[in-house]
Amino acid sequence: MISYLLKKLGYAVLTLYGVVTVIFLLFYLLPGDPAEMMLGQNQTPEQLENLNAKYGFDRSLGSQYLLFINDLSPLSFHSSDPQDFTFPDDRYSGFRLVDSDAVIMMVKAPYLRESFQKTGKPVSEVIGEVLPNTILLAVSAIFIALLLGVVLGVVSALHRDGWIDKSIQVISTLGMSVPSFFSAILFAYFFGYLLHETTGLNMSGNLYELDDYGEHMELKLRNLILPAVVLGIRPLAVITQLMRNSLIEVINEEYITTAYAKGLSTYQVIVRHTFKNALNPVITAVSGWFASMLAGAVFVEYIFDWNGLGKEIVEALNTLDLPIITGAVLVIATLFIFINIVVDLIYAWLDPRVSLD
Repeated sequence: MISYLLKKLGYAVLTLYGVVTVIFLLFYLLPGDPAEMMLGQNQTPEQLENLNAKYGFDRSLGSQYLLFINDLSPLSFHSSDPQDFTFPDDRYSGFRLVDSDAVIMMVKAPYLRESFQKTGKPVSEVIGEVLPNTILLAVSAIFIALLLGVVLGVVSALHRDGWIDKSIQVISTLGMSVPSFFSAILFAYFFGYLLHETTGLNMSGNLYELDDYGEHMELKLRNLILPAVVLGIRPLAVITQLMRNSLIEVINEEYITTAYAKGLSTYQVIVRHTFKNALNPVITAVSGWFASMLAGAVFVEYIFDWNGLGKEIVEALNTLDLPIITGAVLVIATLFIFINIVVDLIYAWLDPRVSLD
């Protein structure tokens, strides 16, 4: 188990390094001066010069890349000269392992730099404010999809080729075909606007909103319902299909025939023998969809005005706020890798035949 985790962590580091390199090449080779993006239209030559010197924008591409890696690395090296722009000031949170006359070596949290448009606000702080909302939305959506998808998949498999099975297949196929942004518009219009008096749901809203007097923030869980349902439609359709097909395949195994021959009821066979083995492909889908939701919730969050990472990415793209875009992509990539490792461990628990070597 330990050797497996170390191997996976090694692959994770290499993958993240590749992601970081691609992000740097994509965003930092774009036309335009980052200093001008940060200052806007009211900059002076002196301000541009100071900002370029502060962040190293006036250095060669190779030097900027090394500085970029140094900022993101948990183990970083800095100048011990307070006049040098690489001197570790209050932007870095960590502690010094080496503090010599020439160099400072630090263990620190990855530094994602500062927003171009939010008056120098740290990107980690911006992402930290909105990421919990996106995680809550994704968890709620995948919970809805998993709960309903497993139930519908089992029902469909037990009524194979019947009208119930065919009806579920048509609905799930339709759910996979409709884009999330189109579903979001339909749900917002019908349930949040036309049927607002009946459902009590709004077309847009956040988890916390000001009360009617504008004094206190109130928890509004009902604002989570529509975006979570919309975001869960496509994984629900996929999970339903996978659960049905997997269960049918397991039911045809010889040991299931033996279980029926021993006089076990259909309920006992499903619960004791087939359900756990049929879950493997479902777990794969859930892990993939959950990680994708963190990135794919962009349109859903934007349409429902949900204050999450997706909405923040759209706003950053509109304003060319490159540090926020870079930080968001790195956070999503890290979560993707972490989820995949967790899923492999769940595989081993569900199926002892899966080796972690």
